[in-house]
Amino acid sequence: MIEPHDKTFIGIDYGTRHVGLAKSDPTGLIASALTTIEVSSDRDAVDKISTIIEEYQPAGLVVGYPLLLSGEKSPKCLEVDRFIERLERTFSGPIHRVDERLSTVEAERVVHAHGKKIGQDKKRLDRIAAVLILQRFLDSLPREE
Repeated sequence: MIEPHDKTFIGIDYGTRHVGLAKSDPTGLIASALTTIEVSSDRDAVDKISTIIEEYQPAGLVVGYPLLLSGEKSPKCLEVDRFIERLERTFSGPIHRVDERLSTVEAERVVHAHGKKIGQDKKRLDRIAAVLILQRFLDSLPREE
C-alpha cells in the first residue's frame, strides 16, 4: 500500500526493443537502476511496465523525452508521445516528460568511469539512462525544508 508521503517514481528510458527502468527511493531523492525489459511492441512494453507499476505503486512515472540538441522536438518524440498515450490508459497518476538529451552519452561515461566496457551489454546503458533521466526529474522537484 502506498503511503501518503511516498514519493516513489518510476523512470523510463523508452526504446522499441529495450526499455530501461529506474526507481526512486520513497523520499523521492535518489534514483537507482531497476531493470531493462525486452519488448516486441508498445503494447508489450506497457503490459510489462504495468506489472512493475502494480508492484511499486509509484506516485508518478518519468519518461525520457528525446529532444534535439536545439531543444526542439525530435521525430522520436512522436513515438514517445504515442507510448505515453498507451501508458495513460493503464496508469492514472502523473506521467512526466523529462529531457533526455545526452543521457546515453552520460550513461556510457558512467560505465567507463567504473572501468567497465559496454560490449554486448547495451541493456546496462538503458538502465543507467533511466536512472539519469529519473534523477534529473527528482533534482528538479521542490524540497521541503
